[in-house]
This record gives sequence, structure tokens and C-alpha cells, in this order.
Amino acid sequence: MRLHYRGPEPEPIGFLLLPRFAMVALFSAIEPLRIANRMAGRELFRWQLISSDGAPVEASNGMPLGVEMALQQAPDFPSLAVCASFAPEVGLTPSLLAGLRERAARGGVLGGVDTGCVALAAAGLLDGQTVTLHWESLPDFRRRFPTIDAVESLYEVDSRGFSCAGGSAAIDMALDLVRRRHGDAQAARVNAQLVHARARLPASRQRPGAPPHLPIELRRAIGLMEANLESPLAIADLAQRLALSWRGLERLFLRYLQRSPRDHYLGLRLDHAHGLLLETPHRVLDIALACGFASASSFTRAFRQRHGLTPSQLRRQQDRAWLSNGA
Repeated sequence: MRLHYRGPEPEPIGFLLLPRFAMVALFSAIEPLRIANRMAGRELFRWQLISSDGAPVEASNGMPLGVEMALQQAPDFPSLAVCASFAPEVGLTPSLLAGLRERAARGGVLGGVDTGCVALAAAGLLDGQTVTLHWESLPDFRRRFPTIDAVESLYEVDSRGFSCAGGSAAIDMALDLVRRRHGDAQAARVNAQLVHARARLPASRQRPGAPPHLPIELRRAIGLMEANLESPLAIADLAQRLALSWRGLERLFLRYLQRSPRDHYLGLRLDHAHGLLLETPHRVLDIALACGFASASSFTRAFRQRHGLTPSQLRRQQDRAWLSNGA
């Protein structure tokens, strides 16, 4: 996935699978390469699956996937993609981080798929770079790694590395690779075979913003809320930033969303908390503070009212699900 490659065909690419990686993102990255090989009538790309110890890796859907080798035995791939998803910290052992540093020192270009950039950041390999990862993980990533420019784009590729948000964004990144190596026409043929609507640009948003039929002031209000989850703005301050009265903002939300600005803002914060509880090991109190709550008790009450269970119950529920799947 590196920006430039001038070696012989087929171009080798390694995929390092971390526990609970996203299978859909892995296959979305590989399928365009497989189709490109078939349509060219020769092997343009060759990929190999790797794990930290050479053992099969269980994906986030509970399905185990076999690999071809352990990281220590893997060749020096020109491009190595670290694939993760839920709870990316699970597989971050000292030996894995050391292995990633060694490969970067030997000139390999490393990248992340879905939340794979968490491993690269933990290894100290992303300082000063612009990267992307799944939008649910962006706020926590930015807080943990403030020197890294983490953006909500579909994918990012430069001379130092590559990253994509996972899911179908991996198709777009792989199509971009086909286009850069073998031209627009070949990429268009692969895209048609995938029945992919269109190859999206890197800067495309991962998720739709507020519906375009909403008034611009309301869309701007929602954007400001999403950008200020950790330190929520007072509704009066929000209205002032938008050059609206408090009552004017209230009327907009009630008319178009059938809820008050306060209720909408609270829902955004609690939904963000839900993602952090499932995807990070942070304490409930830390998540409460990261979502703008002054105490764990007030957070727990609001969370239970919206999601029907407490934060601790949600985590126990997740743990039981993983145990039943043999995790």
C-alpha cells in the first residue's frame, strides 16, 4: 500500500492480524488485489497473513482465521498493514511493538487498517504523521496521542505510511493502490467487478454528516456538538456561536429533530461513551470524564436511561459474549 513501489511483480504485501481484527476490512483490502490479478492475467500483487506468534487469530465476529507465519519469521515486506478493530490494545505485547519498530527501521512502510494505527502509535512510529482510523475510535486516539494528526477521512497514503478507516474504506484504499500502480482503466475495471458505486476520494467523510435537508444553522450546531464531547458547550454559548438566540436554537431542534438541543447533545455524548466502553479498557470514571460528565454516578444514571443498562453491565455483557465465542 506504500506510495511508490519499483520492485518486481508480484508486489508483496503483509497483513498483520491482531486479536479481534475486522474481517470485513481485511477482505475489503484483499479482494480488489485478487480481482486485479485475475483481470491482468498475471500476479500483480501477492499477500500473506501474519500473526504475532503464527497461531490463528480470532476476528471480531468470533471466526478464527489461519495465518502463514509469525511476525518474527516474516520477510521484510515493502508494505505491512496492521489490522485491528475492537479493543486494539489486546494484542499490543512488548515483542510485537519491538517487531514493528524493527521493520520500520529496516525501511518497511507500515500502515493501519481500521484501528491498526493504535499499534503503530503505541510503538512510537506515527509522530508527525497524518493518519485515519474508524471514526468511533478517533476521539480516544487523539487524546492518547496528541502529537499525531488523526483525521476523519476514508484513507491516507503518503511516503511514510498508509491508513484507512476499515470497512468499505479498505476497498477505496486498495483501488487507489491499483490505480497508482496500473492506471485508471485497470482500477475502473476492478471497481466495476466489485459493484462498487464509485471509488471515493481519501478526504471523503467516513460517515454522513447531518442530513443536507436540515437548515445550515442546525447542521453547524450538530457539528459543534460532535467536536466538543469532552467539554460540552453550554446551550447558550452554542447559540451565541451560531448567532442565534437560545430560543431560536431550541425551536430549530424541536421542529426538525423533535428533541431539545440539550437532549440531542446528551445523546451524542452517551453514544460516544458506549463506543469507548466496548473498544477501550479505560475505567468507567475516565470514560465519564471524557464524555463531559462530572462523576461516575451521574454518568451511570444517564447511560442506563439511554441504553437500558449500566456501563459495568455493558462490559460484563461483552465479556460473556466473547467467552461464549471461545475468545
